[in-house]
Amino acid sequence: QVQLVESGGGLVQAGGSLRLSCAASGRTDSTYAMAYFRQAPGKEREFVAAGTRSGGTTYSDSVKGRFTVSRDDAKNIMYLQMYSLRPDDTAIYYCAAKSLSMREFAYWGQGTQVTVSS
Repeated sequence: QVQLVESGGGLVQAGGSLRLSCAASGRTDSTYAMAYFRQAPGKEREFVAAGTRSGGTTYSDSVKGRFTVSRDDAKNIMYLQMYSLRPDDTAIYYCAAKSLSMREFAYWGQGTQVTVSS
């Protein structure tokens, strides 16, 4: 099993920045890919960004150019640096992880709230 703990959420004004962290523990060999998803009130959960142990990254169109995902695999931590935040970025942000062989993200954190005020 993998345990994921997010931190770094909070309240920020539009145009500001935040950095989220996701710390993995347990079977960290099952964290080939780690990702952030988010869910806004009344909306479905959506993919935000992901990073792999091999260095690949992917982003949703809505955050591309504003968010940067990075990993420190020695510490088993993934970061999501968010710049130019907008009110529509307000959501609960969830960290997720999966092994190379898994088709879907199997491990999830508890989520951290990000609120962007206008």
